[in-house]
Parts: sequence; structure tokens; C-alpha cells
Amino acid sequence: MVSKRYFYHLVIRLLLISFTCFLLCLSFFIYPNYSVIIVLGSLFGYQVFALIRYLNSINKKLENFFLFYLSGEVTSSNVRRNKKDEFSPLYMYFDLINEKLEQARLKNEIQNNYFKTIVDETAVGLISFKADGSVELFNEAAKKIFGMQVLRNLRKLNNIKEGFSDMLIGMQSNDRKLISIIQEGELIQLATKKVKFKTMNEELHLVSFQNIKPELEEKELESWQRLIRVLTHEIMNSMTPIVTLVGTIVKKLRRQDKPELIDPSEVTPEIMQKTVKGLDLIDSRGKGLITFVQNYRSITRLPKPDFRIVNVRDLFQRVTYLFESQYEGSGISIRTNCHPSLFISADGALLEQVLINLVKNSVEALEDIESPFVELSAHSVQDQMVILITDNGKGIPPELIDDIFVPFFTTKQSGSGIGLSLSSQIIRLHGGSMTVQSSPGSTVFTIRI
Repeated sequence: MVSKRYFYHLVIRLLLISFTCFLLCLSFFIYPNYSVIIVLGSLFGYQVFALIRYLNSINKKLENFFLFYLSGEVTSSNVRRNKKDEFSPLYMYFDLINEKLEQARLKNEIQNNYFKTIVDETAVGLISFKADGSVELFNEAAKKIFGMQVLRNLRKLNNIKEGFSDMLIGMQSNDRKLISIIQEGELIQLATKKVKFKTMNEELHLVSFQNIKPELEEKELESWQRLIRVLTHEIMNSMTPIVTLVGTIVKKLRRQDKPELIDPSEVTPEIMQKTVKGLDLIDSRGKGLITFVQNYRSITRLPKPDFRIVNVRDLFQRVTYLFESQYEGSGISIRTNCHPSLFISADGALLEQVLINLVKNSVEALEDIESPFVELSAHSVQDQMVILITDNGKGIPPELIDDIFVPFFTTKQSGSGIGLSLSSQIIRLHGGSMTVQSSPGSTVFTIRI
């Protein structure tokens, strides 16, 4: 690694020191001569001093190289290289190391610029900050969302929403929240998610912000369109026969093509019978509309949940007991799968109503099914209770699965179409969600709270 010049220098110096030491010992013990002893002693001391100075110069050269590197002066070894220097081969290796390090630095710089461009161009707002709230990253999307170009500390976000910074700092890793803020008089809905990670010995927090107001407005419009479609269908189903019956009755009681009423003496038993029958039908459809309106009011006036600690297994047993007595002898198996130590904070009565609605729907889908069953099961996942209602019925047609939670949507002749809608709203009042997956032979309603 090191040139022969360095090796020869070191060997010659050591040999000279050894030879001088030998002469000094010879003159001291065998041929005593004070003048010679003084000269040889001085020469020996000088040679030792020269060797130490030589080794120190080598150390200095190594120290200078590393100092040059640490200061970023990667070309210094090339500039200071001496062809007669003992370390010229070592400098060559150092140059290769410098070249590799420079390539790595350029590569890291290119990668940093690449990732910075991605971060700035993404439509998701990103803020990275330390535990004390000092901001490390504030990308372009976040600048647009919050209407500011510079953010040194999260406390500045409190000008937008009181307590905003404390909420972001207090969020746990992988927490998700929906936050509403007002910017320039406009309400903005932000879906946020937080993750924590470490760089070197420092912990950083990264929060993403996505403006989902357009998506929410689109979903809201879609929901209104579905609701209006169902309402229109129900109202038209009632009003069309009422208008037809009224027209028929009026036509019977008026003279043909004239506005005058017929004489009471002309009212035959047949006309009376048809009139009364028509009025009965009008009365029936009118009461149906009243019931429809009352059902509509019931889904807009749900009570606020009374949260208490509820044993999930006991809740399941109460629900299955209701149906076991009702469907005894039908061959339908209603079973539960739940650990007795599972508890949930919920309104027991409202949650029981949801389970009754779902089990009832499942039972009704088991007609003509071999070995029919409904299973209620529950388990806990990361502080979240997951409740499953499973059946092996006919399943929900794919074209209807998006509409089953729409108020008043039903495929049953005697159904009101509010059971699943009510259930979904009750779960949302508990801060949870309800989804469904269905195929022929397997339908699973999943409740997460």
C-alpha cells in the first residue's frame, strides 16, 4: 500500500540508530573516551529525534488528509501530492476514495432533488415536524391548503383553527382524523394521517392533509340523488293510483263531458259501490303515505347514544334468544362466536336494534337454502371492535349492493326500506362504520366501532 521509499527510510533510520547505539556502548564499556561518548550520544539523540519527527510528519500528512476531507476539500490530495513523497500510492487510494464519496454525494443530491420534486408536486399536503412543533418540511400542497408560504412552527396553525397544533402533536402514529377548517370564508374538509419515524437519533412526525371536500360534495350529491329517486318512486307509487281513482269517481258522478253533477236519483248501487271502493283505496294509500313520512322522520330524529360498557357476548345472546323462539323448528341455526371477556363502549339498546335488523334480513334471505345459518361473531383489532353478521343465503345482487343503505330503498313488497339505513346511522353515531360483502352463499355485514 505504501511505497518502498517509506520502508527504506524507516529501515535505514532504525539501522543507523542501532549502529550508533552499538558504537556508544562499545566506547563506553570497552574503549572509554569522553569526547567520543559525547559525540556518539549527541548523534544518537539527534537520530531518535529525527525518527520521531519523521513519524510525526507522517501522522501530520494523514491528519491533513482527513481534515481536508471533513472540510469538504475533496481535491486537496491531488493538489498537494508530491511525486517524491513516500505516500504517493496512499494518496492515489485516497483519491479513489474521494472519487467514490463524491459520486455518492452527487447521487444523494440527485435523489434528494428527485424526492423533493415529488413531495412538492404531490397533491397531498405534507408537514414534517419535531416533538416541540418546529417544522422541518412544508410542501407546496400544504402551502396552498393553509394559505401560507412559510411555516416555522406548528403554533402558527392555531391562527387557522384554535388548538390545531396541539391536536397534530397529540395524534398517535397511524391515527386518522377528519378536520374542518375555514380558509377565505370557505369550509375545507381535510383527511389527515400521521406517522412517526426516526432520522439518526431524532424522532420526526409526518402528517398528510388531503382536501376531500370535492369528493364529499360528490358523494353527498350522489346520496341526495339516490334519496330523491327513492322518494319520488314511493310518492309516485302512492299518488298515481290516488289521482286515477279520483278521476274515475269524478267521472262517475258527473254528466258525460259536462261539469254538472248527476242527480242523486241517478246514483245507482253500482256507482256507490265503486265510489266507496275507490275512497277505501284512497284512504289506504293516504295512510301509506303518512306511514312513509313518519318513517322518514324516524331516520332524521335518532336519539343520541347513551354510552355504557356492554358485554358483547351477552348482547349476542339476547338477540339470538329473540330469533330462536321465533324460528324454532325452521331448521335455521343462529349461532354466536365471541369471547366472554369482550366489552365495548356503546348504547346497548341501539346496538341491539342494529343486530336485530341485520339478523332479520339474514333470516329472510335463507328461504330454500340447505343447512341455513346466521352467525354473530366479534373480535378486537387494535382497540377497535369488529362485529360480523354472516349468513349463507342467496346474497345481494351486485347492482343493488350500493343502494341497500339508501333510506326507503327495498326489494321487499312489505318492506319499509329504513332498517339498514337506520342501522348505518346508528353505527355512525357510535363513531363507527358498517360495510357489506356479498356473493351467492355468503353475505357478511361488518361493523367496526
